[in-house]
Amino acid sequence: MGFKGLCLSIFDYKTEKFVIAQNKKVGILYRLIQLGILSYLVGWVFITKKGYQETDTAIQSSVVTKLKGVAFIDANITGKGLWDVGDYVIPPQGERVFFIITNFIITRHQRQGICAENEDIPDGRCKVDSDCQKNTLVKVGHGVKTGRCLNNRTCEIYAWCPVESGRVPSESTLKGAENFTVYIKNNIRFPKFNFAKNNVFVGKNISYLKSCQFNTEENLYCPIFRLGDIVSLAGSNFQEMAVKVKCIGGSIGMQSDLMEIYWVQFHLDNSESCSISTPYQRFASYYQDANGTDYRTLTKAYGIRFDIIVNGKAGKFNIVPTMINIGSGLALLGAGAFFCDLVLLYIIKRSNVYRGRKYESVK
Repeated sequence: MGFKGLCLSIFDYKTEKFVIAQNKKVGILYRLIQLGILSYLVGWVFITKKGYQETDTAIQSSVVTKLKGVAFIDANITGKGLWDVGDYVIPPQGERVFFIITNFIITRHQRQGICAENEDIPDGRCKVDSDCQKNTLVKVGHGVKTGRCLNNRTCEIYAWCPVESGRVPSESTLKGAENFTVYIKNNIRFPKFNFAKNNVFVGKNISYLKSCQFNTEENLYCPIFRLGDIVSLAGSNFQEMAVKVKCIGGSIGMQSDLMEIYWVQFHLDNSESCSISTPYQRFASYYQDANGTDYRTLTKAYGIRFDIIVNGKAGKFNIVPTMINIGSGLALLGAGAFFCDLVLLYIIKRSNVYRGRKYESVK
């Protein structure tokens, strides 16, 4: 009989029966669940996350940078002089990654010969000649060992002599660098929508770009930034950073409903590539004396490295994601009714009465 009843139940038809449960507690619970689901659907899904849009994050971009500014220096090691963009910017203009020199060590009149290794190099220290194995490189040093220990202190090496000093100036040499300006032009394109924009405000004439300066409140679309303001936006002090030397990451972004919504953010780069070693560059200028002997002036330049990163997202109304999100919201409303049914069937005191009213067999 049980097997027969199971087989016959396959052909039963089930239809919904609506029962009005006059229970204020469950009714309030149900309305609160509905209100929460609707708030989530409208506020989070459609307004915050723009669930009615089709999006494109495959951004194509190009960044052009150009710096301007001059600095007068009066240092003991260099004397008085004027530095411009050809002196303090590495590499040459136009790259999305650039390096601003704020401190430097200059070693003049170097020529290839024999001299003592710097005492600050651990592998260059010695007590006896055997500590300076001949024809071996000094690890993290300046030359090749000759096999002699000089005054039981450092190895004699074949190198560009005199060797470079390892002491960094205690204050920034280019103190006026915080007033330098950098022009950052960013062009982006979203291929999915064939949509292109840049961060230069459309409608402004050339004179505006020559006089404007980026400001988060007034000139958000001016692409000219003061270096001191960039460091301030990154949460640091320029003169302090110019001595300690760090990396700064800049985020240029565009989030768009196929309209121009542009933002710029700067932050200190604490990544491993920047924190392991102090950012610096070495470069040399070569010359000959009257006898044809080769000399060079070596510059070890410390400074701030800027990395300009571009990101963005574009969105456009599309019926497909809109209907998907609406359907998900209706399904959640059904889940609210299911939860309240569980309360009425299994939790309230007179659940058996509700169960008897909800389920009824008709032959």
